[in-house]
Amino acid sequence: MGTVGGLGSLTAQTGLLQAQQDRMLQQAQEEKSSNQDAKIEKSSKEFESMLLGTWLQQAEQSFATVPGADDDDDAGRSQMMSLGVQTLATSLADSGGIGIGKMIAKALHAQADKAAAHTGAAAPASAKQAVEGH
Repeated sequence: MGTVGGLGSLTAQTGLLQAQQDRMLQQAQEEKSSNQDAKIEKSSKEFESMLLGTWLQQAEQSFATVPGADDDDDAGRSQMMSLGVQTLATSLADSGGIGIGKMIAKALHAQADKAAAHTGAAAPASAKQAVEGH
């Protein structure tokens, strides 16, 4: 009877270890997912900001020049205009922009979820094999 009780105890311990390992894997994946989500949101906003900045700078250069005007009169003007355009572009992107950042973030989230689903199905199986020693 001691052998049966020992096997039952060993089985229970193995089950507890497996459950604990599964919880740890799930927590690690959730932390990775939240960090990845934040990175996706940040990078999509930054991309939209840079795109808007480029468009605004080109528009400013096209429409703000007066034919026959001498641009050499104010050397700091171009730097101040560039800073203003960058700030405007960043503010526009932070307040929602024109939707390009949201579209990029949505596509990147879908791709990340697809990759997580693919690796998530393989990870518990490999962890189970490692615990069982197969």
